[in-house]
Amino acid sequence: MRQFRPDRAEKTPSPYPPPARGGGTRIEPAQCLSIILGPDALADLAVWALVEEAELTPKPGLVDRRGSGAHRDLDLETLRRSARALRPAFRAMAEAAQSRQPDQALREELAAIGRAGEQRMLAATSGSNAHRGAIWALGLLLAGTVIAGPAGPRRIAATAAAIARWPDRFAPHRPSNGERVRQAHGAAGARGEARAGFPHIVDVALPALRAGRAAGATEEEARLDALMAIMASLDDTCLLHRGGRPALQAAQSGARSVLTAGGTASPAGRAALAALDADLLARWVSPGGSADLLAAALFLDRIDRSFAPWNA
Repeated sequence: MRQFRPDRAEKTPSPYPPPARGGGTRIEPAQCLSIILGPDALADLAVWALVEEAELTPKPGLVDRRGSGAHRDLDLETLRRSARALRPAFRAMAEAAQSRQPDQALREELAAIGRAGEQRMLAATSGSNAHRGAIWALGLLLAGTVIAGPAGPRRIAATAAAIARWPDRFAPHRPSNGERVRQAHGAAGARGEARAGFPHIVDVALPALRAGRAAGATEEEARLDALMAIMASLDDTCLLHRGGRPALQAAQSGARSVLTAGGTASPAGRAALAALDADLLARWVSPGGSADLLAAALFLDRIDRSFAPWNA
């Protein structure tokens, strides 16, 4: 059977076997997932999502096709290398979740794989933190997809949350920048987002993405609007770390202005996006947490769209 290819999902007929007619044996969606979206395909899809997010242009303050944004140690090719370097870790996470349920052992196994993946990322980027937050989000969602099957983004995210709520006894004692910011500002951070079931993906990014498509926006515009929707409400710890509360408020206000002006498909919305980009660059801050969640949203959206005919 043909393997799922994320980069060709819109161009090829559905690879999923149709339900049997006339009393034959029906292949259940979860069985179909194990055939089509095995560890290799899921890892490819996670890498695809990271590259698609990196290449989306123009993003305010972020690396994209125009340049490095508010970063001195990252560029587009570095992000691509980082994404490719993470493929073995993503594959191992998907494989670890097979025939498992959310529990502490799985949580700790995924965390150990993620930390090893971080080292591969740092080696590929000469020490730059390109995708640490994305490893956390995508790793949990990969495992959630394997356990829940193609049951829709909300159920996958809820399964990922059930994993994230377990403690990791082997986590490093030194807090990360995100953890320090979370404690200082009372932000939920990546950990809180995951434990809550990724609300900025399920309830914010995916509806914005689909609304943009339904309104006739291009795929680029729909994805940019989804990013704006995340930025408008997320307490992005990357912004808080580099620019404090003023930078976060400026980013949230600017993103809301883009959406209020009609989104990036409208001339006014595009002008508001350019103004937001200039503001974040002047402050030298970047909404990296929002970008990680957009990549995770693209991951879930592609799975959901690919299985929609089957689930219907």
